Amino acid sequence: MDRRPLIGVSTYLVGASWSSWRDRRVALVPERYTAFVRDAGGIAVLLPPDLPERAPEVLARLDALVIAGGPDIDPAYYGEDPHPATEVDSPERDRWEVALLRAALAAGMPLLGICRGMQVLNVVCGGTLVQHLPDVVEVDVHTGSPGTYGTHLVRPVPGTLLGGLMPESEVEVPTYHHQAVGRVGEGLRVSAHAPDGTVEAVEGPGFTLGVQWHPEQGDDLRVMQALVRAATAVTVG
Repeated sequence: MDRRPLIGVSTYLVGASWSSWRDRRVALVPERYTAFVRDAGGIAVLLPPDLPERAPEVLARLDALVIAGGPDIDPAYYGEDPHPATEVDSPERDRWEVALLRAALAAGMPLLGICRGMQVLNVVCGGTLVQHLPDVVEVDVHTGSPGTYGTHLVRPVPGTLLGGLMPESEVEVPTYHHQAVGRVGEGLRVSAHAPDGTVEAVEGPGFTLGVQWHPEQGDDLRVMQALVRAATAVTVG
């Protein structure tokens, strides 16, 4: 049997309670991420925040990288002050994911950014973010109710990596975000929009892809299957 590729998945760093324990600092990720990797044919390896200088050593043992969703990245990374609605609560995670993405881009490693992960990718490439979408869209369809994902349509751009994976003119996706890409980072191009013009996907050289929605919350495996194929090609090569 061929070796299944190891897909690193970044984690949250938050307070959590379970059993007899209360308000403990933990590194975790929603189970849907690991199931998403498994169902697409990969093996998920969780990457809790570590020293940024260790990122290249960690990635050298993996075949692909996923930067998961979560709270907002500190806007200081793109030269702005926080909006009142911006939620910044994990500087260790910010530093770690920035280091992971820089190392992955330098190594040409297949990578996928999901929601926050796409935003961090854009920032690492020198782009900016819209810090609060309700300030700039007439009707906000991008966030569901608290604790519940919403859905809306995205329009893949023909001729892009994502457009090849999703050739439909419109795809309905699970969504929960209040920020989005502003200025697109260097070396990236937009590969999907929402009907209101919000950037919903960006991509770069090789298999470098960010999606603003949460594919792990749905049944469409195409994005993760493509990452697994790219990781497998690198492993075999």
